[in-house]
Amino acid sequence: MSILPREFYQKPTLELAKALLGCELVKETDEGLASGYIVETEAYLGATDQAAHSFNNKRTKRTEVMFGPAGNAYTYVMHTHCLFNVVSAETGVPEAVLVRAVEPLKGLDLMEQRRPGRKQKEWTDGPGKLTKALGIDPSDYGHALVRAPLYIRSGYTPDHISEGKRIGIDNSGEARDYPWRFWVTGNKYVSR
Repeated sequence: MSILPREFYQKPTLELAKALLGCELVKETDEGLASGYIVETEAYLGATDQAAHSFNNKRTKRTEVMFGPAGNAYTYVMHTHCLFNVVSAETGVPEAVLVRAVEPLKGLDLMEQRRPGRKQKEWTDGPGKLTKALGIDPSDYGHALVRAPLYIRSGYTPDHISEGKRIGIDNSGEARDYPWRFWVTGNKYVSR
């Protein structure tokens, strides 16, 4: 499996959110390598999406990376968890895809150490859980996902993709009802 090139990310955000399903998200740290197949994503369409951090083209220190090229990492802390997004769309158009869940693949011992006392299903079945298990943190902000230590490789093509409402965005007007969450149908690591 090869690292996905920058060109892979240069597609419409909703299309990218589906295309990422089945790809392998990899993080190399001093402790070792951990990875998982992406099984759930959510698309955020920037300026016109009330649920997006960049709604109305809001440009802040946190959202700055979203205005850059597709294929960079957008990490931020929500409550106590780091969340990982893939910047999408054209430069200047602040859109991103949140990775919500992965199916553990490599570095299982390392993931277990990072998520002690939990069943394997609970290591990566949520956006804050997967970053902890893989070792993704705020220092990955802005990293180009085409090279180590954080990158995405080709994986498999899901047999079926489901779609529905995004999760945890109740205060975002009509955007809360957009069916912009995508997941590998029947995968046990999907968050809900």
